[in-house]
Amino acid sequence: MAIVLVLIALVIFIIAYLTYGSWLAKEWGVDPSRTTPAHTMNDGIDYMPARPAVLLGHHFASIAGAGPIVGPITAAVFGWVPVFLWVVIGSIFVGGVHDFGSLFTSVRERGKSIGFIINKTVGDTEKKLFDIFSWLTLLLVIAAFANIIVTSFVTIPSVATTSLLFIVLAVIFGLVNSQTKLPLWLTTIVGVAALFFCILAGQWWPIIAGRGTWYMIIMAYIWVASTVPVWILLQPRDYLNSFLLYAMIIFAVIGIIVYRPNLQLEGFTSFMPSKNNFLFPMLFITIACGAISGFHSLVASGTTSKQVDSEKDIKLVGYGAMLIEGMLAVVALISAAYLTQPEYAELMKGTPNNVFSTGLATFMATIGIPFEFGKTFVALAISAFALTSLDTATRIGRYIFQEFFLTEEQVETGQTPIISNMYVATTITVLMGGLLGWSGYAVVWPIFGSANQLLAAMALLAVAMWLKSKGRNHKMIILPMIFMFAATLSALALLIYNHTSLLMAGEEGSVPLLIIAIALIILAIVLIYRTWKHLRSETPANT
Repeated sequence: MAIVLVLIALVIFIIAYLTYGSWLAKEWGVDPSRTTPAHTMNDGIDYMPARPAVLLGHHFASIAGAGPIVGPITAAVFGWVPVFLWVVIGSIFVGGVHDFGSLFTSVRERGKSIGFIINKTVGDTEKKLFDIFSWLTLLLVIAAFANIIVTSFVTIPSVATTSLLFIVLAVIFGLVNSQTKLPLWLTTIVGVAALFFCILAGQWWPIIAGRGTWYMIIMAYIWVASTVPVWILLQPRDYLNSFLLYAMIIFAVIGIIVYRPNLQLEGFTSFMPSKNNFLFPMLFITIACGAISGFHSLVASGTTSKQVDSEKDIKLVGYGAMLIEGMLAVVALISAAYLTQPEYAELMKGTPNNVFSTGLATFMATIGIPFEFGKTFVALAISAFALTSLDTATRIGRYIFQEFFLTEEQVETGQTPIISNMYVATTITVLMGGLLGWSGYAVVWPIFGSANQLLAAMALLAVAMWLKSKGRNHKMIILPMIFMFAATLSALALLIYNHTSLLMAGEEGSVPLLIIAIALIILAIVLIYRTWKHLRSETPANT
C-alpha cells in the first residue's frame, strides 16, 4: 500500500507540473525575454543571477526546513488518509500557486518583498501591518527551527560535527566557483564527494556539547550567515544541501519499494483524537509545510527572486520545488503510517524527527545501507533542512526590519538610519528569535503553524491584488485564500482560548505566546478588512 501511495503522488505531481504549472505561467504572462532584477540590480551581495539548478537547490533547501517532516508525522494522529489528501491537493492547487505567484510577482517588482507589493497595490499602512506580521512570524521560525537543530546536535553528536564541517565546505565551494572558471559539473562532483566524507567524519569525531552551548553557537552562526554575501555561503551550501536532500528522498523511495511496508496506522482515526485537537482546523495548521507555507512566500520574495536568471526558471523553482516538498511530505507520512499505533506513540515520545529518521533508516537498510549510518544520514538531512531555513529566515527578517524603518526618500538618497543598519537589524532579529526559542520546541510549534499558514493566506491575497492590478487572471487564488483564512483564524482563536484557560486555571501556559497570538489575529483581521475591499473593487489598484 505504501508503494501505491508513493507512485500515485509521484505521477500526479509530474502531471500537475507539466499541465497546471504551465497553465499558470501562461495565465500570468511569464516572459523569458524580460531581464530579471538579478541582472539589472546585481550588487554581488543579495542580487546576482544563479544557474537554475543552483537556485532550485537553494530555494528547495530553504523552504523545506523540517516542516514537511514534522507536520505530516504529527498530523498522522488523524489518520493517514486526510494527511495524504491534503498534501497532494494542497501542494498542487494551494501551495504551488502560492509559491509560484509569490516568486513571479516579486521578480516583476525588482525582487521586492510581499510587503512592498501590498504597499504598491493597496497602501503604506497595509504594508506596515504586513511587515509586522511577517517579522513576528519569522521570529517564530527562528525559535522553532533553532530548537529542532539543537535537539538534533545534542541527541546525535555526529550530526553536529558533520554540520560544522559542511559549513566550511560550503564556503570553500563558493569561493572556488566564484573565483575560478572550473565547470560546475566538476566542482559539484568534488563537492558532493566531500559532503559524504563529512558524514563519515561526523561518525568518527562526534562533538558532544550541552543544549545551551549549541544554542549560543547556532545564534552566532545565523547572525554571520545572514550578513555575508549570498555567493559565499547561502548559494553554495544550499546547492550542495539539495543533493543531500534529493539523495535522501531517492534512497527512501527505493527503500520503500524494496521493503514494501504495509500501512498499519488507521486511515482515519477521529475528528478530535485529543482534547481541543480538531481535524478542522488543526490538520491544515499542523502540516505547516508540505502543502502550503507562508514562509515560502518570504523566501521567494526575500532571497530567491533576487537570484532568478530568467523568468523561464520561475516555474521550475517556484512551482517545482513545492511539488518536490510535497513528495518529501508523502515519504514522511509513510515513515509514521507503517508503524503500529503503540510503536508510533513510543517513537513520538522523542520527536517527529525520531520517527522519520528511524523509519527511513529501516527502509534504507533493505538496500544495503547500515541502519546507524542511515539514521545519521537522515538526521543530518533534517538538520541541513532546518539550518538552511533558519539562516534564510534570519536574512529575510533582517530585510523586513530594515525596510520597515526606511522612507522612499532615504532609499533614494542612500541615507540609512541606524535602526535600519544591516548589523543592527540582524542583531535585533537574532536576539528576539533566540529569546522566544528558549521556551522550547513543544511550546513554539503550535503557534508557529498558525502564524505561518495565516501568512500564506495574506501572501495569496497580496498576489491576487497584484495580478488584478495588472489585468491578469487571479481567480485560481481566491478559493485557496479564503480556505486558508478560515482555517488559520479558527486555529489562532482556539490557541488563544486554550492558553487563556490554562493560565486562568493556574496551569502551565505561555504568556508571551498568548500575546503574540492575540497580536497576530488582530493584525490579520485589520489587514483583511483593509485589503479585501480593494480586491472586490471594480477599478484596479495602483499599477
